[in-house]
Amino acid sequence: MTAQWTGMVTVEDTALAVTDTGGTGIPVLYLNGQFATQGYWGRVIADLGPQWRHITYDERARGRKSKRSADYSFEAAVRDVDAVLAARNVDRALVVGWSYGAVVAAHWAARNPERTIGAVLVDGAFPHDWLDDAMELRIRKLFKRISWFTVPLRATGLAPRMSAAEQAESNIELGKLSREREMGPVLDDIKVQTRYVVASGTSFGSKGDEQEQIRASLDQVLERNPNIKISAKVASNHGAILKKDAAAIARAVREVAA
Repeated sequence: MTAQWTGMVTVEDTALAVTDTGGTGIPVLYLNGQFATQGYWGRVIADLGPQWRHITYDERARGRKSKRSADYSFEAAVRDVDAVLAARNVDRALVVGWSYGAVVAAHWAARNPERTIGAVLVDGAFPHDWLDDAMELRIRKLFKRISWFTVPLRATGLAPRMSAAEQAESNIELGKLSREREMGPVLDDIKVQTRYVVASGTSFGSKGDEQEQIRASLDQVLERNPNIKISAKVASNHGAILKKDAAAIARAVREVAA
């Protein structure tokens, strides 16, 4: 029996705010959206209930407590998964990731099949070449434009304590990792049961049917890897899926665990 715990986990040059509900159930590790916080998972956790062991954390410079770092790279995010699990003495976990967190979850699951009970990827980890020079410029302009009102929100945890340039670079790196030649082989290497919960409509910064084009790239992955299936295609958009379709995500977790 593991006791409930909330505290800071030191990793490299930073420390991450971690919450572990404890218990004897299957450990479920939740991986946040790129600039989101662990609080976003509340409804999913409530739906699953106390028979599961829920572990959440805020990534580097996210939330109110996680500390800043010199490294906001994707590989640092993957290393943080190992650091949090090690700190909580968890050998095997079911990983659930939304958006950016879905990409982290896919990479971690592919690299650690013996440690992964299963994976649920929520509207993310799609192998699609959505980043080009024009999009890169659009990303840099977007984060520069919104920086004036995100700075005051940092203390509340509603915005990351990262500069506009750091946020843009993180988003651009995500675009490079999402390219078919990069993301496709990662998904092909997943050897555990994996379920997608796919949203509809747009996401922050997207236009028209860009998101639906990106989601359509999953079709070929499903043909190649029998371990990966779509659990649900829901009506809510990318930003609202954790709030409005928590039940669908919880069902996918139960499917994978079964």
